[in-house]
Amino acid sequence: MLKMQSLSKVYRTEMVETFALRQFNLEVKPGEFVAVTGPSGSGKTTFLTIAGLLESFTGGTYELDGQDVSGMNDDQRSRLRNQKIGFIFQAFNLIPDLNVLDNIEVPLRYRGMGREERQRRAREALARVGLAAREKHYPAELSGGQQQRVAIARALAGGPKLLLADEPTGNLDSAMARSVMDLLEELHRDGATIVMVTHDMQLAARAQRNVHVMDGQVVDIAAELRLGEMLHPQGDVVRETV
Repeated sequence: MLKMQSLSKVYRTEMVETFALRQFNLEVKPGEFVAVTGPSGSGKTTFLTIAGLLESFTGGTYELDGQDVSGMNDDQRSRLRNQKIGFIFQAFNLIPDLNVLDNIEVPLRYRGMGREERQRRAREALARVGLAAREKHYPAELSGGQQQRVAIARALAGGPKLLLADEPTGNLDSAMARSVMDLLEELHRDGATIVMVTHDMQLAARAQRNVHVMDGQVVDIAAELRLGEMLHPQGDVVRETV
């Protein structure tokens, strides 16, 4: 579903060259639920924006659902993103002046989809997340957990091949966070491919597989800990892993 090989992302100014990603390798198979963890500044957000075709990369290759995106221009990436990817953001990104149903329909309009088909898909997605009775409500009338469920419904309505979740529980209390994770796990059991960036190791543990990013690369946490124990036999392991 997603395959990155030797991927790099470099930000350059006249004086400084900064590597956000270097020799980044990751493969996510169809139907997997992968959690990507790492400290602030590790590169996990850069990875997510590139995976979502929101940002270009400097070197290496990236295949999405079997398509090499390396040579695509902005318009081609936009079309592919709209067809293949659903986004779930920490901040929900709902439009306050639109009701729930209209919010879910917005991405479908960019496909040129007719009104009846848009509404059918939006209502099916709302039912999927348990909010069929709230289609005429506005975001301000919903709890944080309900708003995130609307955001998930919006992502599902397009029938994406890949769901990308950026700290999807970051703005929620613990009870609402568990509810959203329950929903993501249910979607995964039904066959969805999900990649979730999170700093919360308890939430990451609920994914099928964990990937840890450090200094712009995927690292083996177990190997890092073994190395730390060898270098600091008294237990003074100096590297953070959360």
